[in-house]
Amino acid sequence: MNFRVARHADNLARLTEFYCTVLNFEKLDSFENHDSYDGVFVGKPKLDWHLEFTSSATKANHHFDEDDILVFYPATQKEYRQLIENMDKYGIDKEEPPTPIGEIMG
Repeated sequence: MNFRVARHADNLARLTEFYCTVLNFEKLDSFENHDSYDGVFVGKPKLDWHLEFTSSATKANHHFDEDDILVFYPATQKEYRQLIENMDKYGIDKEEPPTPIGEIMG
């Protein structure tokens, strides 16, 4: 089974930069002007999941709350530390999770 999370967005370049530069994902593919949509696929090669972000003339209408999250668990402490360093380097705010993953991976 393959898994894809798709979300409409207003700034594909910024999202791609965040997921690829900060979270170390890769841009797997992209498309332009497919039925008036542009899009990008990010994830990790050779895995059965990816994230798809699309944009169009229709603006995204999201109302984020604390339950609107994706959770990624780094495979190693080294990977976890690299993600934290990247977040610090790029000024990404961090919040304490309601679960003890920081204690486990830190």
